[in-house]
Amino acid sequence: VGRRCWVVLMMSSCNDPLFLQFKEAVASVLEPYAGTSAYSLHGQRVVVGQRLMQPASDLFLGWVTAELSGKQFYVRQLRDAKIKPLVVTFDAELLLSYALACGWVLARAHAVAGNADGISGYLGSNDQFDEALGDFSVSYADQAERDHAALKAAVRLGKVKAYLDA
Repeated sequence: VGRRCWVVLMMSSCNDPLFLQFKEAVASVLEPYAGTSAYSLHGQRVVVGQRLMQPASDLFLGWVTAELSGKQFYVRQLRDAKIKPLVVTFDAELLLSYALACGWVLARAHAVAGNADGISGYLGSNDQFDEALGDFSVSYADQAERDHAALKAAVRLGKVKAYLDA
């Protein structure tokens, strides 16, 4: 998003590497709608939010303000060990299991970070929200398929250039 970001390599006396990532933290894009953050430091706001949302947080997660510029940053250990599942290879059963796991993680994060009782009261005990979310998801998937078909047609007609990864 065009913010400053640095990766710092630190070596222990035993030559073990530690990579830290410093990312600039600025005012939340939600501030015009939700009001000013309760935290005076933007990096602190990000860190507190991450600690709320993650069941186990990064040991090195923290925030800092640069002395000379006054810019605020949050810090985390950089580990490029993200696993990206190949969802397109999933059969229906595996896709359903994956969707349930993603939903559970998202629900847990929102329950911890938000007002779970208030959200539950707002949604009520019937399945109206579940049905609406399901209808939206199916409509969104249908639209994505239509958009992809239109893109492929535009490529075939030469209206759009497509480049394939080598």
